[in-house]
Amino acid sequence: MKTNKLGAKIWFNLILFGLMGQIAWNVENMYFNTFLCNFIYGHAKPDAVASSMSIVDAVAWMVALSAVVAVVTTFIMGNLSDRINNRKIFISVGYILWGIVTGCFGFISLENTEKLGRFSSAAGVLTATVWIVIGMDCLMTFMGSTSNDSAFNAWVTDIGSSDNRTKIETVLSFMPIGAMGLVLAVGGVAVTKVGYPAFFLGLGAFVVLCGVLGLFTLDDSRSGEVKKNSNYWADLFYGFKPSVIKENSRLYLALATMCIYSTAVQVFFPYLIVYLQHSELDFINNIGSLFEGSALIVTVLTLTIAIGLIVFFIARVDKIGKGKCLVICALLFVAGLVAVSFANKPVTFLAGCGPFLVGYAMLGIIIGAVIRDFTPEDKTGLFQGVRMIFMVLIPMVAGPRLASVAAKNSSITYINDYGAENLLPSAKMFLIAGILGAFMFVTLIPLLKKGLKAENK
Repeated sequence: MKTNKLGAKIWFNLILFGLMGQIAWNVENMYFNTFLCNFIYGHAKPDAVASSMSIVDAVAWMVALSAVVAVVTTFIMGNLSDRINNRKIFISVGYILWGIVTGCFGFISLENTEKLGRFSSAAGVLTATVWIVIGMDCLMTFMGSTSNDSAFNAWVTDIGSSDNRTKIETVLSFMPIGAMGLVLAVGGVAVTKVGYPAFFLGLGAFVVLCGVLGLFTLDDSRSGEVKKNSNYWADLFYGFKPSVIKENSRLYLALATMCIYSTAVQVFFPYLIVYLQHSELDFINNIGSLFEGSALIVTVLTLTIAIGLIVFFIARVDKIGKGKCLVICALLFVAGLVAVSFANKPVTFLAGCGPFLVGYAMLGIIIGAVIRDFTPEDKTGLFQGVRMIFMVLIPMVAGPRLASVAAKNSSITYINDYGAENLLPSAKMFLIAGILGAFMFVTLIPLLKKGLKAENK
């Protein structure tokens, strides 16, 4: 099925599953955290909050355990999809189950937890509810990693070639940005107007619908490629063999670069909405000021320049060279994060987001394309687990922990409606992310020396 020219059906499924998957992941990464902060902790009494783990630690645990589940799932299910030789069933059925689990979050509350059994204190109810959320998040991650991280990503690698992967990766890399915009806009209104339960039920229904559509529109990508004479359990560890790492050195250097980039993102990303809602910026209440006078000019100019630069790099990445684009965008990514860390007003925060957004978008596009270029074509499922270690496990375990340390050192808090004091993330997390992002050059420089052309693999 691999071809340089991709048909309308392939593009439809790329966009459908790519966008819907990113919407689900964005809700998990952003709104599950605010769900914990505003809905679970926000309805807890002071004695319960004081006797339970802090919100930043709860988020760190949720993100870390979810990452472990994601990686283990991708290893097992990616290998299994190679062996069963059917991506379609894993993608479509996986999305259906993913949506069902997402909808179940609409039934989680302190009140429902209290009905499950006898708890000696309000702190016990809060703690149990937090761990129910974490456990359900892990179950959702299992479904999402089965369908999206292992099967869908392997399908994307299967259908692509070195001639069209940058185009495919460009489209897919806009999905997180588009999904983030939709989640922030629609999710913010939905949570305010109808509440978290209805929001999760509605999102789950859309994910289920996506999976059902896939049963009729998705063509499998692995006809005639059944694996034979290989051991399933040995295949799980294939990507850790020294000989495999040496043979695919460019792939592992690209994965290491992506690991540093993703870890920097995970330092602040899980806490971003909570930070914007409750930090000293008072971003949510001051959003109206961004549409007045000089603030409007700065905001529109920043976003226009950012979008313009992204389009410029995408259109000329082959002419300029992937290597030069990577260096420029890495510098913009780091500079933007450092600038944001010192912002004390919403307008200066958005101004700093300009270079950060360019670097964030382009690094994901180019490094992602390089990783797919250097993934052995006959073992795409096996390498999805390795990819997840670098892109998910390490970043999602290390990143939030660094933000938690920054929050505890800053000791910034807010008071909920019941008078309970909750710890908040601080602006230092952006500075930590920027410093960490600078270490990309440690792996990027040797990767560039080896060359980025697929034929050099």
